[in-house]
Amino acid sequence: MSKMKNILYFMLGVIFFGTQGANSTAQNNEEITSLTLAEGWQNVQENCTECHSALLITQNSGSRAVWESRIRWMQETQGLHELDPRLEESILNYLATNYGQKTSSRRAPLKNLFLPSNPYNATQ
Repeated sequence: MSKMKNILYFMLGVIFFGTQGANSTAQNNEEITSLTLAEGWQNVQENCTECHSALLITQNSGSRAVWESRIRWMQETQGLHELDPRLEESILNYLATNYGQKTSSRRAPLKNLFLPSNPYNATQ
């Protein structure tokens, strides 16, 4: 039984100490934050991810005006505190630059050839 206990302690040590080293070196990695590492990303990480994940940011896009309207909505309805003007400027610059308005957010429609037949369409 003590041999099993030693193996268990060894494995836990490997897991604990092995992940500690990986986490400390990966702190500067985009994979940890999922945010694009560019000027202002720390401000977004520190302020925006207090209430929601960075994934919510990276899955969205918008012009500067769109991002500003989202901040105002969060302030008016979600309890986001008023941001220092310089901090807000940094956040808006970052978001508009790295997650700016896309020309299209939907894929092109599939050709009829790739669609299943419609059982309600009498012409098929």
